[in-house]
Amino acid sequence: MYCLVDCNNFYASCERAFNPALRGVPIVVLSNNDGCVIARSYEAKDLGVPMGAPAFQYQQMFSQNNIKVFSSNYALYGDMSSRVMSILGEYTPDIEVYSIDEAFLKFDGFETYYNYRDYGQVMHGRLLRGTGIPVGLGFAPTKALAKLANRIAKKFPELKSVHVIDTEEKRIKALKWLSIEDVWGIGRQHAARLLALKIRTAWDFTQLPEEWVRKHMSVVGLRLQRDLKGLPTIGKEEVKDKKNIACTRSFEAMTTDFNYLKERVATYAATVAEKLRRDKLHAGMVTVFLQTNRFRLDQPMYNPVVNFPIEFPTNSSIEIIRIAQLGLDRIFRTGYHYKKAGVIVTKITPATPHQVNLFLNEDPRHQNLMQAIDTFNRNNGKEMIKFGGMALDRKWKMKQESLSPMYTTRYSEVVTVKCK
Repeated sequence: MYCLVDCNNFYASCERAFNPALRGVPIVVLSNNDGCVIARSYEAKDLGVPMGAPAFQYQQMFSQNNIKVFSSNYALYGDMSSRVMSILGEYTPDIEVYSIDEAFLKFDGFETYYNYRDYGQVMHGRLLRGTGIPVGLGFAPTKALAKLANRIAKKFPELKSVHVIDTEEKRIKALKWLSIEDVWGIGRQHAARLLALKIRTAWDFTQLPEEWVRKHMSVVGLRLQRDLKGLPTIGKEEVKDKKNIACTRSFEAMTTDFNYLKERVATYAATVAEKLRRDKLHAGMVTVFLQTNRFRLDQPMYNPVVNFPIEFPTNSSIEIIRIAQLGLDRIFRTGYHYKKAGVIVTKITPATPHQVNLFLNEDPRHQNLMQAIDTFNRNNGKEMIKFGGMALDRKWKMKQESLSPMYTTRYSEVVTVKCK
């Protein structure tokens, strides 16, 4: 039996966990640099705040409806996620962390000793007491059905956040309730195609011939269909190799300054190179992009992208910064107000062993130099040693005007409790 545990409105719940005055109050959490809405409480959803809403366009609405706005506090969210997963590990050794706020748990043989509904209620109470984070729990024989059971647990309050699909009658009833576009793993394109064929529910999908599903939705769709039929087909997710590493940021204000962009691109390139070294990887391609402000319709738009192959796989900051700045030279045009830039490295391969080039290889001194720089920065503070293209006398900081305290990861911001 699988169980999907999913935290309710996780980012908003983390903010609320340390500030009881926020209970029942609409909350939104903004993306990096306070750009757009990336998380909402139920109250904010009911008020009609859409996901991805640009913050500057909704300021009046936030104010009129007393919506509390927070900058994203990833230190807090990451630590709270670790606490949730740690508690879940008390109930079964077989746990798969699916995302920052979701985990699949497997309970083989537990049915002999436990009632799953009661067990789920115990887990729910333990998580609420231990973290203050409300969750939904869905039990079912397969992962796709556990996902469906979780959705039902959250949808119907009388279930008290726990639902178990353990009979054929419950499975069929759940499948007939779920719209096809809400099925886990059915993308927008497949949903549109299935709706055109009058396949409106998950139950309708399970009635399609397997040959048709295999032909039109590949083996992935077939696995999903069998999982929904109650045949365990989607197993433990394999750890996927990284395909790319990116560092992208929006600027606090739009800019036309080439030197500013050049410094930003160098800093982003140094960041991705450091991540490559940390993960013991090399990259074979550098992508650089610029973006103007898509919400400023009164200004000309320009969103160029350029790909530069690296002559040899590398994780040297010197090489990646050099190539990224070549990319910037290629795409920069005067007359545009830029709002965002980014550097992405692809063609990722392990650092050892790696294919060498007979005629072109990175300077062997780079490896020792990068190792020395990483060690020094790790021991003495981030970016204590910088590269020439980066701003040497400035500390760059994201715009986080509504950042909550780091209650669990910074001593100076731990909550003070006065007991009488």
